[in-house]
Amino acid sequence: MNSIKVILADDHTLVRAGIRSLLESIDSVEVVADCGDGREALDLIDEHRPDVAVLDIGMPGLNGLEVARRAAQTSPQTRVIILSMYADPSYVRQALKAGVSGYLLKGAAVSELSLALKAVMRGEKYLTPKVSHTVVEGFLRDGDQDGEPVEELTDRQREILQLIAEGRTTREMAELLDVSVKTIETHRLRLMDRLGIRDVPGLVRFAIRAGLVSPDS
Repeated sequence: MNSIKVILADDHTLVRAGIRSLLESIDSVEVVADCGDGREALDLIDEHRPDVAVLDIGMPGLNGLEVARRAAQTSPQTRVIILSMYADPSYVRQALKAGVSGYLLKGAAVSELSLALKAVMRGEKYLTPKVSHTVVEGFLRDGDQDGEPVEELTDRQREILQLIAEGRTTREMAELLDVSVKTIETHRLRLMDRLGIRDVPGLVRFAIRAGLVSPDS
């Protein structure tokens, strides 16, 4: 059997080392690179074109869901498995809509990691058993009919919303995205108008509910 090339991204160094060790203990799995940042994860996916990307949902800069959305465009052959501490319906729904192949809770049994990898390599979806069946059934039944506000945002708007929720200053965001301070301010105003939110704390609460950042970020 050909080796399964895997990229791993998790911003907690010890957790990442543990998951890498588990992945490398699975037959035919080769971890070609790992990192702790969403932007770097996207670069690594573009560079290595792995079979599978195992992504933490809550990473700085770009969260796992946003990386999954963008990877679907740049490396469509790469299957994405999301790692999360949360079985909240909004997170699961956003992951499915982002096109992920698997959603695995960090508290899952060790054997689930191997099961998830094998399932997605067969072209199947893998959802950890602790994820409510009603969430999955509701998604399959309703599809995109009840789209959420976050889905109407552009990639750049979701990116800036996450950075706002992480507490980045306007200047920090401008430097990170290589745009002007005025451009960031314009994006923020448009975000508020589109979402009907008039203050930064409101944007932060929205970002958490939408799964762009984790509650403990």
